[in-house]
Amino acid sequence: MRVIFAGTPAVAVPALAAVAASRHELIAVVTRPDAPAGRGRGLVRSPVGAWADEHGVEVLTPARPREPEFLDRLRELAPDCVPVVAYGALVPPVALEIPRHGWVNLHFSLLPAWRGAAPVQHAVLHGDELTGASVFHLEEGLDTGPVYGTLTDEIRPADTSGDLLERLAHSGAGLLVAVLDALEDGTARAQPQSADGVSLAPKLTVEDARVRWGDPAFAVDRRIRACTPAPGPWTTFRDERVKLGPVTPAPDAPDLKPGELLVEKARVLAGTATVPVRLGEVRAAGKRAMPATDWARGARVGAGEEFA
Repeated sequence: MRVIFAGTPAVAVPALAAVAASRHELIAVVTRPDAPAGRGRGLVRSPVGAWADEHGVEVLTPARPREPEFLDRLRELAPDCVPVVAYGALVPPVALEIPRHGWVNLHFSLLPAWRGAAPVQHAVLHGDELTGASVFHLEEGLDTGPVYGTLTDEIRPADTSGDLLERLAHSGAGLLVAVLDALEDGTARAQPQSADGVSLAPKLTVEDARVRWGDPAFAVDRRIRACTPAPGPWTTFRDERVKLGPVTPAPDAPDLKPGELLVEKARVLAGTATVPVRLGEVRAAGKRAMPATDWARGARVGAGEEFA
């Protein structure tokens, strides 16, 4: 089939590369327009656009995919299908109807669970033990289309959202290509999503990433891992914001009040509503990330001081 790939961030690149290496003909990519980034705020190509540039593939960057110029070019290219991974813009019905097999979206959850922009983060945050990826037929609703195929993956005890998303990006790439193959062969069968088990996964905000020390250790651990690497878990110490790396529940530790810090020779503990957690890395404002013991030594953390 002739395919156009739609996607924007780095997590979409494994699927893009897999599609390009498959039996299908990659004729163009669609990605979000170049955006300001870095200290100089210069315009930077998206990871998907950069990959396409390096491989001599045409790049389409409509500000909105309903623009007449984009729709005209889409019709001219006449793709059979548009595989999508994290494109980042709503696709209007007029664009959805152009490819004869439509647009098929690789989504990083077991639909209908966690429809939305941050499915992996919400799966980690809410304590799920199992997640996965789904390839579905894109329609107007938010991740509501019928599903062609799924895969599952266990959420491991130390997984951050970044770790899990990296795994799913690579395993999901194979699933996406398999669906494209089935569409070409005429063997693909999309199944409607269940009306039960629907949950929503909006993008996590900076405020969502603030650690709630009054939560149980399990929830503190999950929130920190869910927000790693983005938007980045944080708390305050002496009225200044500090960023935190993943923590480890420490059931052998002395009882501490929520947020209370205890500096020991080989570890730094913070209290929660249940058992304390052992801190990993800490990054104070304007400083590099460092082991919690080094941070506590440099900050001269005193007895009874707290995170807030």
